[in-house]
Amino acid sequence: MNAAHATPVSSATQPGPPLWLLAELTYRCPLHCVFCYNPVDFAHTPDELSTADWLRVLREARAAGSVQCGFSGGEPLLREDLEELVAEAHRLGFYTNLLTSGVGLSDARARALKDAGLDHIQLSFQDSTKELNDFLSHTRTFELKQKVAAIIKDHGWPMVMNCVIHRLNIDYIDRIIDMAVELDAEYLELANSQYYSWALLNRDQLLPSREQIERAERVTNERRQRYGDRIRIFFVVPDYYETRPKKCMNGWGNVFLTVTPDGTALPCHTARMLPGLAFPNVRDMDVRGIWYDSEGFNRYRGDGWMKEPCRSCPEKEKDLGGCRCQAFMLAGDPAAADPVCDKSPSHDKVLGAVDRAQRGEPLLRERPLVFRGPEESRRRPKLHGEPIVVDQDAARAR
Repeated sequence: MNAAHATPVSSATQPGPPLWLLAELTYRCPLHCVFCYNPVDFAHTPDELSTADWLRVLREARAAGSVQCGFSGGEPLLREDLEELVAEAHRLGFYTNLLTSGVGLSDARARALKDAGLDHIQLSFQDSTKELNDFLSHTRTFELKQKVAAIIKDHGWPMVMNCVIHRLNIDYIDRIIDMAVELDAEYLELANSQYYSWALLNRDQLLPSREQIERAERVTNERRQRYGDRIRIFFVVPDYYETRPKKCMNGWGNVFLTVTPDGTALPCHTARMLPGLAFPNVRDMDVRGIWYDSEGFNRYRGDGWMKEPCRSCPEKEKDLGGCRCQAFMLAGDPAAADPVCDKSPSHDKVLGAVDRAQRGEPLLRERPLVFRGPEESRRRPKLHGEPIVVDQDAARAR
C-alpha cells in the first residue's frame, strides 16, 4: 500500500507522531481469562514476528517519534527474546513497560530484565482471593502472582497492579484495594471491563448492575481517603454506563500504534475486525509510512468521515465520535455514532444490555462463561469484517 491509496488528511487533523507503541509480542498465554481483549479468532494468527523484525520495528518507531513502548501479549514473558527487545528499546531511548500476568517472571528473569533497562511492570490480578482469581483465569496462579509482586518490589520497580472489574468481582473491590496496599503497590488500576472480544462474548455474565457500579465507586473513594498517599487508585467506569463515549485511544491514529504478533499495524488492538479496511503489515511497510500514509490509519482521523448525528454535534471534538469498533459491533457500521452516546440511533443496544444487567439475567447456569483458549478460538471463524455479536438475544436463540 502506498500514499496514493491513503485517505487524505486535512492540515487541521494532520497527526503528530505515534507517541505510544504497543508491541503485542504474542497471543500465547497461560491464562484463559473470560474478559481477554485478544481477538477471539487469535488461534488463526499466522507466525509471530521474528526477533529481527521486532528490533527493526523498535528502531523505525523511535525514528518516527515514539517515546513509550509497552510489551504486551498474550503473555510477553513467553518470548525468549524479551530481554533483547527490552535492551534495544532502552538503548533507543524508549520508556519501557511490561504488561504481564506474572507467569514466567522468576527472580533470575527479573534481574535480566532490570539489567536490560526495563522501566516499569504492570502486574495483573483477577481478584483478591485464590478461589475467584484462579476461576476467572482458569489457572492456578494466585499464589504465583503474590510471589511475583514481591519480586517486582525487590528489584526496585514501582508496584503497579491492574485488576479488571466486572460483575463477578466488583462486590469485593474493597478487598482488592486492601490486597494492593498489603502488596505495597504504588498504583492500582480498577479497570471495569470494556466489552470487546472475549468480554463481549461473556457480556451478560460480566456487565455489573448500576447499583454495583455506584457502590464500587463509593467504596473506592472511601479507600482513597483511608489510604491517602500510600496508593493511587484509578477507577474506570464501563462505557455502557455513560451517556457520552470516550475519545477512543485519544483519537484514531492520534497517539497509539499497536503492532500485533503477526506484524499487522493497528490504531487500536481491536481495529482489525472492521470491514473495508486493509491494515498494513510491518513486514511490508515501514512504521513512518504506516502511520502517515496508510489508508487504515487515515480512514477515521479527524471528522471528515462522520455521519449524523456526529457530523453536526457541537461535542464532536470532545469524543471524535467515540469508538469505531464499538460502533461496528453494536450498530453494524464503523462510521456510525458510538451507541454508548444517547444521541445514537443504536443507543437502545446499550440500554438493552444495561437493562439485562439490572435484572441479573441470564445467569451463569443458563449460559456458561466462555473461557479464552486456543481450542475455543479455533472454533471461531476469522472475524475480519464480522461483528462478534450485534444482537445477543439473537445469538442466544441460535
